[in-house]
Amino acid sequence: MKKIFLKSMFAIATVAMVSCGAEQKTAQSEAQAEEVVELPKIEVATAESRPISQEATYTGTVEAKVVNNIAPQQPLRIKDIRVDVGDRVKKGDLLVKLDTSTLVQIKTQLDNAKSEYERTNELYQFGGASKSEWDSRRMQYEMLQTNYNNLVENTTLISPITGIVTARNYDNGDMYAGQPVLVIAQIRPVKIMINVSEMLFSKVRRGMPVTITLDAYENDVFNGKIVRIYPTINPATHTFQVEVSVPNANEKVRPGMFARVTLPYGTKNNVVIPDRAVQKLMGSGDRYVFVYNPADGKVRYSKVELGRRLDAEYEVYSGVESGEMVVVKGHMGLTNGAEVELVK
Repeated sequence: MKKIFLKSMFAIATVAMVSCGAEQKTAQSEAQAEEVVELPKIEVATAESRPISQEATYTGTVEAKVVNNIAPQQPLRIKDIRVDVGDRVKKGDLLVKLDTSTLVQIKTQLDNAKSEYERTNELYQFGGASKSEWDSRRMQYEMLQTNYNNLVENTTLISPITGIVTARNYDNGDMYAGQPVLVIAQIRPVKIMINVSEMLFSKVRRGMPVTITLDAYENDVFNGKIVRIYPTINPATHTFQVEVSVPNANEKVRPGMFARVTLPYGTKNNVVIPDRAVQKLMGSGDRYVFVYNPADGKVRYSKVELGRRLDAEYEVYSGVESGEMVVVKGHMGLTNGAEVELVK
C-alpha cells in the first residue's frame, strides 16, 4: 500500500514538472515575440527637377543721383540763406543772397573803365592814341567786365537741380570760407552701387529689372533697373561694379539707407525638395537628408548643397537626384543604412 502511494506521488510530481516546463516554454516564446524590434516609421517625398529662377542678392548703400555743392567763387559775406536742411527746391530757385558791396565797387570801376576805353578807342581811330594804350584800356575793361559778371552770379546762388537740401554750413552774416554754403541732392531717382561676382559678368545687361529691399521698410519691395555696368573686374575681389537706378517717385528711399538688391539672371533646371527633408549636422553648418531606397527598404545619409529657399522648399545643387525619395518625417533615430517602414 505504501509503495502504491509513493508511485502515485511520483507520477503526480512528474506531470506537474512537465506541465510547468510547458508553461515556461510558452512564456519564453511569448517574450521572444514581444522582443521583436519595431522598424522606424517614415514618410517620404519625391525630389523633382523643374525650372527655377536664378537670383543673386548683393548689398549696397543708397546714394543721391546728383549732389551739388552750392558756393560762391569768391569769399563774400552771406546776407540771406533762404532754405534749410530738409527743404525741397526746384531748379532755378534762389537759394542764397550774398553781400553786394563789392559788386557796387566793381560796377563803379567797370563804368569808369568803359568810359576810358570808349574815349581811347575814338582817339585811336584818328591816330590820337597808340596801339599799346588802346590794348591796355581794352584789357582793363574786359577784365573788370568778367569780374563783375562773376560777382553777379555769385551774389545770388541759384539751384542747378531739383532736389532736397541735405546740408547747411553757414548762418546769415557769416563770411564764406571755402565750405559749401548748401548741399543739394537729387533723390528722384536715387542710385545704388553694387559689386557683382565676375561669374555673372556675361549675364548682366543694362536695363535688367531688379528688386530692392531696405532695412528701413521691412515689408516693402522697391523696383529698379541696371543703368550702368563698369567694364573692368577688380582683381582683388573678382567683382565688377553695377549701378542700379530706383525711380523713387514718393521719395521714401533716402541716401545712406542700407539696401539689398536682388538680381535675376535667367532660369535653370534644378532639383527641389521639401524643407522638412533637410536636417542640420550638429556642430557644423552641413546640411543632409536621408534618401529612401524602396528596393531594400533602407535609408542612406546624403550631404546636400542647398541653393535658395523657395517658400516651403529648397533648391538643391548636389546630394539628391531627381526622382529619389527623401525622408520628410521620422528622422529621429535614423542612421545610415537603417531598415525602415514606409508609411504611405
